[in-house]
Amino acid sequence: MAGADRAGSVDPVDREHCAMNHEFILEFEQVTYAYPDHAQPALDGLTLALPAGRRIAILGHNGAGKSSLFLHCNGVLRPDSGVVRFNGMPLDYSRSGLLALRRHVGVVFQNADDQLFSAGVAQDISFGPLNLGLSGAEVRRRVQVVAEQCELQHVLDRPTHALSGGEKARAALAGVLAMGPNVLLVDEPTASLDPLMRRQVFTIFQELVSQGKTIILATHEMEIARHWADYIVVMDGGRVLGAGHRATILADHALLARIGMDRPWYEPFLQDYASAAQTLSGTYGSSSSQTPMAS
Repeated sequence: MAGADRAGSVDPVDREHCAMNHEFILEFEQVTYAYPDHAQPALDGLTLALPAGRRIAILGHNGAGKSSLFLHCNGVLRPDSGVVRFNGMPLDYSRSGLLALRRHVGVVFQNADDQLFSAGVAQDISFGPLNLGLSGAEVRRRVQVVAEQCELQHVLDRPTHALSGGEKARAALAGVLAMGPNVLLVDEPTASLDPLMRRQVFTIFQELVSQGKTIILATHEMEIARHWADYIVVMDGGRVLGAGHRATILADHALLARIGMDRPWYEPFLQDYASAAQTLSGTYGSSSSQTPMAS
């Protein structure tokens, strides 16, 4: 199995590569965290190293620990035990340390309503850049750039509560992009988006990667991991089951079977269709071959 074992240990080859090339931007060492009202830890001795400048998919079902992992990446949650590192340095949980971290690591939550708190769209997008101390002109420039990227120009003057689900999701993304993070984490990126907007959002992700940024998506959709990511992390029960290059993980059917993702969701339907077609072909093909042609 690639990457990590069931206890969450990182592949020694990946660890050596990290030490030599400083390639891993976020690292977790034996991180455990339990929410106050839950006996079962959300992260259970998790160890993981995430490479910089890559398209990373964190793959797992709901409850696997993906969202909790994200909230540790920018210091919203602090481990009960273990260490989280950014660029090789342990996170600084002081107010100034967290402000500095969040300039570089942006998180887009699955539920956009958890992230939109200003009265209007433009005001909400402006909030982060203003808190960075940028000039008014630079804030306005960033708002216009990300509004165009996310196709929100026509709703900048609207109140956030009047947006559709897809518009809210794009507004939340725009607010994070306006901060100019080096690392972008997006929880369930296709939620509330129609197919056209999904393509647009993934185009944005690709543009960011081409600029040297790191994009990390938490998803339960195998197709995102299969067709978009170049590095995949498989999670279950707050642990890392495996992590590595896309081809390596996708070839490990035993690993993917442990989370029920060893084949595309549509494959059983294709098999049923092929079986039915074969049956029909046999039935009608044999009967037609026995029927003499009319003269």
